[in-house]
Amino acid sequence: MSRSDCLHNCRTFYRPIEAAIRWSGLERFESRILEVVGARNIPGSEDFPLWPTLRLNVERIFDAMRNRELPYGRGGITCNDVSLLDDPQLTVRHVDLRTWMTRFYPSQRPAFLFDDIERQLHPTINAESIQALLVDREALRAQLATHQREIEALRKAIKRQGPSERALHPRSETTYLNIVGGLLTLLLGRSPSGMPYSSFETLESVISALIAHYEGRPGISERTLWAKFAAAKRQVNAA
Repeated sequence: MSRSDCLHNCRTFYRPIEAAIRWSGLERFESRILEVVGARNIPGSEDFPLWPTLRLNVERIFDAMRNRELPYGRGGITCNDVSLLDDPQLTVRHVDLRTWMTRFYPSQRPAFLFDDIERQLHPTINAESIQALLVDREALRAQLATHQREIEALRKAIKRQGPSERALHPRSETTYLNIVGGLLTLLLGRSPSGMPYSSFETLESVISALIAHYEGRPGISERTLWAKFAAAKRQVNAA
């Protein structure tokens, strides 16, 4: 809607039929519709057979006023007197109509109530949700900056360490070898009654299964596994 059209169609308050005309996109037929309707607030069921949404939208507005969802009054002055529902001077304010439609008909954004930008936004997006998204974005930015500083500090600390500091501590290596060796003994061993603990019968079958499931990960190669498992067995046997 152009600025001149908006100035012509947008008002501070409307009769329900005037609001329904604009809601239905029938502004260019307004004079004809008002002439037929006259002093009535709701057109007859046979008045405009080609424009069924006109009567529907008027009825929606009246339904909202009867159920106290939409404030109303006379001559632009809000008073919510039920006797006014039959008054030819019954009116609804622009701001109240906009608030009501945003809440109850969010997917419908007629040009006389909403500007071009608002009409292009998704129905669930409003000023409050946009503000919330902006707040969340700033919080995420702050968290990202904090994590980036922590990562950079770790990188610098690792660079300052010598090769001996980065190597696995002998005690930790012994622990890992004992665990691996113990697991291998269980995988390839049998219970006191002679039942196998697993379906693996040889060390080769264990290595083949590991490669089949985790090939490409660091340390998962046939040569490395044979070497590590041999060291683990020696560690367990020595203990």
